[in-house]
Amino acid sequence: MSRTGSRPPKDWAQRANAFWDAVAYHLSPPGLLVGSIFFALSLTPSLLPRTETVQGILSGCCFAIGYGFGNLAHWLWGFLGLKVPPGRVTRALGLLVGLVCLGLVLVALWYSNTWQNSVRAVMDMPPVEENQPLQIATFALPIAAAILIVGKLLVTIIRLIWRWLLPHMPRRAAFVVATALVALLISILVNNLFLRAALRAADNFYERLDALVQTEAEAPSQWFQTGSAESLIDWETIGRDSRVYVQSGPDAAAIEAMTGKPALQPLRTYVGLRSAPTVMERAQLALAELVRIGAFERSVLVLVMPVGTGWVDPAAIDTLEYLHGGDVASVAVQYSYLTSVLSLFIEPELGTETAQALFNTVYDYWTQLPRDDRPRLYLHGLSLGALASQNSTTVYDVLADPFDGALWAGPPFSSPIWSRMTESRVPGSPAWLPRFGNSSAVRFMNQTGARDWEGLSWGPMRIVFLQYASDPIVFFSFDADWQRPDWLNAPRGPDVSPALNWYPVITFLQLALDAALAQTPPVGHGHVYAPADYIDAWVEVTQPEGWTEGELEALKAAIDPVEYAPS
Repeated sequence: MSRTGSRPPKDWAQRANAFWDAVAYHLSPPGLLVGSIFFALSLTPSLLPRTETVQGILSGCCFAIGYGFGNLAHWLWGFLGLKVPPGRVTRALGLLVGLVCLGLVLVALWYSNTWQNSVRAVMDMPPVEENQPLQIATFALPIAAAILIVGKLLVTIIRLIWRWLLPHMPRRAAFVVATALVALLISILVNNLFLRAALRAADNFYERLDALVQTEAEAPSQWFQTGSAESLIDWETIGRDSRVYVQSGPDAAAIEAMTGKPALQPLRTYVGLRSAPTVMERAQLALAELVRIGAFERSVLVLVMPVGTGWVDPAAIDTLEYLHGGDVASVAVQYSYLTSVLSLFIEPELGTETAQALFNTVYDYWTQLPRDDRPRLYLHGLSLGALASQNSTTVYDVLADPFDGALWAGPPFSSPIWSRMTESRVPGSPAWLPRFGNSSAVRFMNQTGARDWEGLSWGPMRIVFLQYASDPIVFFSFDADWQRPDWLNAPRGPDVSPALNWYPVITFLQLALDAALAQTPPVGHGHVYAPADYIDAWVEVTQPEGWTEGELEALKAAIDPVEYAPS
């Protein structure tokens, strides 16, 4: 006889079995196992450091995706009629899986700080807080639960359609048709409803943001400035970033104070999307404004392709103006309101038409000038601007009279010229800092200042790619879903965690998130290029006169990189 209030062991076993059967009915043990593996791997390092919120979102999504894979395998096993172990064995295996999943998640969370700190250490960032693992779990749990609920809803819809089709066709054919119908419905809803609505909303938001300028901001008073009374470009037609570009930057006095050398007033021109109705008219307007202000009388003329929103990196243009004592004219033409990340993944060809129109218009005028009485012509772009600028022309079209060079910073992974040269690099040179050919036309640079071409001469055209090994805009790849990237091979880049490894699916998701947050690291890492590194790159491309190595180092030290950090 048992004591009052106690239950026989069999009763407890039956209750435990019933509980596990209920759990197994709603949650697939294989799904939990694969989901836990995905969760654990998502905590490993990628290119950029992640906050607890970002990591929680990523880990929750990864768990749900892994759960989906495991659940699909579980379902297919039964759908194909394969043998299943007896009930007791299945329950025991399920309990074992549950314990393994719990242990795996706890161990991964325990190591998550170590992994994150390995990324932060190479970027000279302070370590994360000790309670970050708990915060990650707090964010990940509701994210994973929400995605699983949506998944359950979709499975329920498939089952309902499947049952409705069963009287009309074989069992397996009915399932295939039901799944295809739901997939088609999701595709239509995502593409035609949610995605287009999101794009319209984003376009409207960034268009309004571009037009959002201080009402008290007056048009420039200097005759050479875009938007002045003498300018051919109406002040009201250029947006927020455009106005910052034309009104900021060092003047002649600031350049003299910084360099201790005589200086001219730099000339900056900007044509906005609203400045003219068509791409060609905007390019022609840019040329007319350049002629008006005497840009072709300067020593250096730069055709700048801005990023998607129209922003031009001041670290790039300011440093060029310092190096050449203000004897620089630059022109930028806007082609979009969207951010570079949105444009890159949705409309990567967005800036090509504008880049080609600007280059052809200015280049045709430039080639008509006497060669000994015209500025040196350079191309420049950052991020999506670098992609557009690379598409400005082809080498074959300018062989007779080539432009002088280009500085392309943070070239996106889809850049055609960058991709070909990286793939055709000299054997033994790393993918994150390739060496191409004999280094007479194209050179790659990063923040280390490493130059393996010492003693080699440039040809008539000088092209430099400035890129950081930690820049996900440069090193993202759709192939990373199933193939280990070359840039992970030894030796590693200087700001890439030694603990970073490649895992199918997981690394792809990590890099995709890194790309969206590419401008969050400190200056000099990720997609945030430092003034000092622009100086080194511009020196290679434009060879400014009158500078010693000591003076260049002093200039780098005098420019505070924090002032150029994204706001």
